[in-house]
Amino acid sequence: MDEVKVVVAHSERATLRVGDVFLKVDADQARIDVEVEAMGLVPVPTPEVLWRKPPVLAIAAVPGTALGRLGEPSTASPAAWAAAGAAVRKLHDAPLPPRPGRAGRGLDELTAELDAESELLVANGVLPADLVTRNRQVAEAALRPWTPAFTHGDLQIAHVFVDRDEITGIIDWSEAGQGDALYDLATLTLGHEEHLGDVVAGYGADVDLDVIRGWWSLRSLLGVRWLVEHGFDPTAPGCEVDVLRSRM
Repeated sequence: MDEVKVVVAHSERATLRVGDVFLKVDADQARIDVEVEAMGLVPVPTPEVLWRKPPVLAIAAVPGTALGRLGEPSTASPAAWAAAGAAVRKLHDAPLPPRPGRAGRGLDELTAELDAESELLVANGVLPADLVTRNRQVAEAALRPWTPAFTHGDLQIAHVFVDRDEITGIIDWSEAGQGDALYDLATLTLGHEEHLGDVVAGYGADVDLDVIRGWWSLRSLLGVRWLVEHGFDPTAPGCEVDVLRSRM
């Protein structure tokens, strides 16, 4: 009998692996709806949907290995990172999906959320005031008008799988929708700034690197308290707090 492995689990959702099958349990069925819809629309490799019985979605494992993990050095080659950039470009050039995604929050809403979170981080002693202030300044570059693209919305490197420098699958599409293309590129390279050049080369378009850096700071500031509250450690080497410190 195959061993049941817990891939990730917190109060909102859990993912289990049994052999070559992943079982995703989500309290919010709308997220599963978005995931299934997105995987049927995108022009990049995605997992096969095996069956769905709310609140569970069963998908097949994709071949290859993850591009890397946040907080760990990536063993993937520069060519693999460039291939990831090319796949993201193909996604962003696809026809727009019907609804906004995580990367498509309005400018006013995002600014208000960032300001409120920055105040809480300082007031509760989670992060030093100078660290928050500096990164709030850097994050300003991301707070600008953008042209909607088909975005993944949670394109962390653990969600991109490669084999022999080719993309074999991109997983976890529950945050997909219309959004800022540079949010995806920033999420993919968060904590792996040394591979940004490879990704941009594969992406093949002019990219404002200040906006990418702005999204690194913004995403990290918004994520620290959530990560702590859901059992993750943003202070681990190479993770969100180190990303914020690197902007000092």
